[in-house]
Formats: sequence, C-alpha cells, structure tokens
Amino acid sequence: MEEVLIIGGGISGLATAYFLRERGWSPLLLEAAATPGGNLQSRRESGFLRDLGPNSLMLKGRIVPEWLRALRLESAIVEANPLAKRRYILNRHRQPVALGPGTLLGGRLLSLRGRLRLLGEPFQARRAADGAESIANFVRRRLGNEALTWLVDPFVSGVFAGDSARLSVQATLPRLVALEREGGSLLRGAWRARKRKTPGAAATRLISFRDGLQTLPLTVANRLGDSVRCNTPIDQLSYDDGVWQVRSGDSAWRSKRLILALPAGAAGDLLAPLDTALAEDLRSIPYPPVGTLSLGLRRTQVQHPLDGFGMLIPRVMGLETLGVLFSSTLFPERAPANQVLLTAFIGGSQNDIGGRDASDLLETALREISPLLGISGAPVFTRARIWPRAIPQYDLEHLDRVRRIDTRRARHPGLYFRANWRDGVALGDCIEQAYQFSQGEDWRH
Repeated sequence: MEEVLIIGGGISGLATAYFLRERGWSPLLLEAAATPGGNLQSRRESGFLRDLGPNSLMLKGRIVPEWLRALRLESAIVEANPLAKRRYILNRHRQPVALGPGTLLGGRLLSLRGRLRLLGEPFQARRAADGAESIANFVRRRLGNEALTWLVDPFVSGVFAGDSARLSVQATLPRLVALEREGGSLLRGAWRARKRKTPGAAATRLISFRDGLQTLPLTVANRLGDSVRCNTPIDQLSYDDGVWQVRSGDSAWRSKRLILALPAGAAGDLLAPLDTALAEDLRSIPYPPVGTLSLGLRRTQVQHPLDGFGMLIPRVMGLETLGVLFSSTLFPERAPANQVLLTAFIGGSQNDIGGRDASDLLETALREISPLLGISGAPVFTRARIWPRAIPQYDLEHLDRVRRIDTRRARHPGLYFRANWRDGVALGDCIEQAYQFSQGEDWRH
C-alpha cells in the first residue's frame, strides 16, 4: 500500500511529489512517458538550444525562488537579456513596433480616438452585472475596441493560444478583475497595488537554465529518485472499500490517496468508468493544438535588430502565426556564433491546425514572418513540435465547470487533482499551487 499515488510527471505532479515528501510523506509518481517533465522539453542540436514547450520561467514571490535554491539550481540559472523588456507588436501597416508609452501615445499603434479612449479608462464605470465576462468584453468596457484589437487580443492569442471573446477574464486574468474591483479602474487599482508593495521586495525575474527549461523537471525527478517511475502508462483505475488501485500492464499499486496530475481529458478518461458526469466535465475543457517552430538563420539573413523578447501578431492581420520569440536574444548561447534562433507559434483556438504536418506549418510561418522581420533565404536549421492538445482554455464556463468538478470529486474520498487546467497555465502558478496543496490539511483525511 502506497502512502500517496500521483499519476502524471509534468511540473504539477513533480512539484506536488517533492513538496509532499518535504512534509514527511512517501509519494510514488507514475509517468507514462520515457522521461518526466510533460511539455517541458529541451533539445540541443547543431549548436542550437531550443525549448519545445514553455520557453521561460517567471520568478516572483517567495515559493519558486526558494524551491530553486533548495534544488541547488541557482548556478544553472540564466537571466533573460535586459532587452527582453522590449516587446514588439505588429501594427496596421505590418510594421513591428516596440510597445511603450511612446508607441501607445504617439500614434504608431492606436488612432487618436483609440488613444483618447485608452486615457479615459479611469472614468469608465464598473460592470454592474455578475457572472462570467469574456476578456474581450472586459477590455472593451475599460479600454476600448482598439486596445482590444491591437494590444490585448494578440497577447491572449500569443500567450494562451486563445480567443479573447471566448475566455473568461475572471478565470484567465483574475488580477485585472481585482484591479477594477479594488480601485474602481485599472489605473487606480494598479497604483494602489504598487503602494502596497513591500519595500525591498525581490524584483520579478525572467529566467531559464543553461540547458533549457527541461533542467527543472529532470532535477526534481533526480531528487525524487525511485519515487518516480517512467514508462508506466495507466491502463485501469478502480476504487473499492476506501482504496484506489491503478494498473499498468501486469503491475498494480494501491493507496488511499490518489492525485491525478494529468491533462483534464486524460484524467476524465481514467475516471469515466467510475463517474461519467465528472469525466464529461473534465473532457469538456478545450485544449487547441499549437505548433512550436524553431528557425535557425545566419544573422545576415535577418534585417530586424531582434532587440527584444519577440513579436506578437494581432489576429486582425489575417496571419496564421501567433507570434515569434527572439530566442537567441532572450537567453545566451541559444545559437551558434553569427546565427540566430527564432521560435514561432502557430495554431490555437482561433486557427485550427489539426491534421497539418510540420513542413506545412514551417513553410507557412516562414512565409508570413519573412517580410515582417526582413528575412531572406532559407533557414539553416528548422525543427517543429506539434502539440495536439496544448494549453487548456479557461472559457466562459470554466469556473462553473471547476466548481462542479470539485463537488463531484468530493464524493470520491482520497481523490485530488493538480494540473494547469485548474491552477493557472504558467509554470510558476503550477509550482505555487503544488506547494499550497502540500501545506493544506483537508486532503489528508
């Protein structure tokens, strides 16, 4: 009998196992893949270092930085280039413009009417209605249509691979809702939040590791040792007389405590024989496909200075590419000397790429971004990773759906969920939620 069984070796499962062990538990984590980490995968080929999924980790607050120190990873950290503070966005003339006060107020991105509407945000009334509100509706109310089209919608599609008209602002961007609630406007709310900031608090840092983000899950798994078993896909899940049993081939494990650290659909598939309603809610969480495309080029092939984090592309431009990271600018040693690495993203909920192959997506992205960044000639290096189910979408039904899931989960003693479909999609959010979960009292019963 295992003390705790965890199914799923992504960052949520690994962090949960680690923090539980720190609290004196002996968890056993089962992972279907040959290596742990989920979509945290890094590859070094032909002098290029690329991340196949997430590309950076935001350090803020206390929990994640302290965890990296405990893992002795501080010496492996690489800080983002200060140029990463500059973010480009494509304007209506198909020119990449760097975001900042000068861009917003100088007319290179928004019209005069759009700028005046943006400046009028503090005078807009709060929303009177309750219930779920889309990001698009929230932004129109507070900032106007142009801010939605040229600022927020490209951010939502580039970061969440989502559609601002279908995503819940309360679920996806709760901090914006809190600013309006606490300050009456985003500007006043941000000002109050800044005044409350603890003097001397550590600054937010954007980091990766010398060998890419996969360093993190590999390090955690190494620390957990035999508590992590890979190549162990779960075939069957059952519950009898207060005990959960999972089977993988000829092997079986039993425990009174089962944590599913899986994508929502995979968790639903395992639970379907036990609770069809719970499984249906889990399976209904949408995950659109996304392609991560790596393009290596000689520096002389690219006219753009690549002096920033990357470039977002508003959906109104009619292009399929969501955005481009300037990967070799963002972190050092990502490309050979005199060469650059770009990472383009394509797909998401507004552009279904299902059924398309890697060569098609690479050709599409290169054709679209070449005139925008002044790229000439063929890349010297290309790779693609297509994630059929990439980022969970916190749509307008999400919070109600999660409440139903929690209600039905409570009917199954010893069952718990830890995953980015409920804890926030950012790596830092998943780690912090795993820590908070391990400190709680209710899950032990």
